[in-house]
Amino acid sequence: MAASRKSKKTASKKSAAANTRAAAKPAARKSAAKPAKKSSNPLGLEKKVPGQFDTLQEIALAAWRKMPAPVWEHLMGGSDSEMTLRRNRASLDALALRQRVLVDVRQIDMSTSLLGQAMTIPVFPAPVGGFLSKVHHEGGPAVARAAVSRGTTAFIATAAKPSLEAAQQAVDRRLVFQLYVRGDRTWIEGVLDRVKAAKYAALCVTVDRNYYGRRERDIVSGLPVKEGFGDQSYQASLNWKDLVWMKERVGLPLIAKGVATAEDAELAVEHGADVVYVSNHGGRQLDHGQGGAEVLAEVVRAVAGRAEVLADGGVMRGTDVVKMLCLGARAVGVGKLLGLALSAGGEAGVARMLELMEIEIRHVLGLMGVTSIKQLGPQWLREVPVLGTPSSISAYPLLEDAVRRGR
Repeated sequence: MAASRKSKKTASKKSAAANTRAAAKPAARKSAAKPAKKSSNPLGLEKKVPGQFDTLQEIALAAWRKMPAPVWEHLMGGSDSEMTLRRNRASLDALALRQRVLVDVRQIDMSTSLLGQAMTIPVFPAPVGGFLSKVHHEGGPAVARAAVSRGTTAFIATAAKPSLEAAQQAVDRRLVFQLYVRGDRTWIEGVLDRVKAAKYAALCVTVDRNYYGRRERDIVSGLPVKEGFGDQSYQASLNWKDLVWMKERVGLPLIAKGVATAEDAELAVEHGADVVYVSNHGGRQLDHGQGGAEVLAEVVRAVAGRAEVLADGGVMRGTDVVKMLCLGARAVGVGKLLGLALSAGGEAGVARMLELMEIEIRHVLGLMGVTSIKQLGPQWLREVPVLGTPSSISAYPLLEDAVRRGR
């Protein structure tokens, strides 16, 4: 009997201890949940409105968390092996900036111009076509308003929604229209007449899209991203004489976008291009091409001041812009970064992205000892080894870390 009572007492103690542990477990889980929730978004981006983003990396992180995976892959990917995309980044990373000290840099002039139109900053949203409407219901008008609010211009693509007229009507500044050819001369005439009536400042003809690049990320994901209108064979038949005719027909300055060699830069000027735009479509057309910054200097030499020069290609930072200005670009386009900003915060996100670009450029110039972008030139650059593995996101280490960890 004594042994039985002892056994019951022991069992009762064990049961009480078990109940105490069980009661403590929910509290422990609740306590542990707090830091786990906090670490899932360490920058607290869900608490920030677009205008409160403090860095370009935050914009990119917010867009990555928001975009469906296939749309993210479409924006950030390239064609085939994506070698041109990586060379865009590598060609920028292979250049180091020189620094001078003890210069009064309290006042820094970052202004430039495009075809006589003043720009407060040497950065503009590049044309990214129908992608705009995939991440924002307004598309072109939102980008136009954001750009003009920051004192710059925007390139509005043929595929931009809701219409070329809507984007231009949204602002009191004349924008640039970018053309993909999807029909015969009658079709082109119709578009050019609309462009002129809408009072665009210039016509930009994309010349590196004679075939649509094989963007394998899109093929595998099944994302329907090709322009769903017209006959693309007309783009494949485009030649220099067509550009001469278009310029005469629309009566506006001509920008040839997609030039990647000195030979074509020479031909563009000979055929009346007012602006030569160095671009490889963000690495989304010809695979194993050269990076944008890699070919910019030879194009500038070939143009020899007879036309203005623009450039894009993997630009994600103020330092990237400054490097391209040093190589001879008048202003620099952002494409992928535009897509990230629009996805992260719509019109306000794009405006904040341009503002942060301005802040970065100002800091870079100040630390270099430069008081005006007019002072920039090749003398400010040195070739250096490329560190790490260049990619479309390698300029943003916080984003790289997040993507690697899957959060």
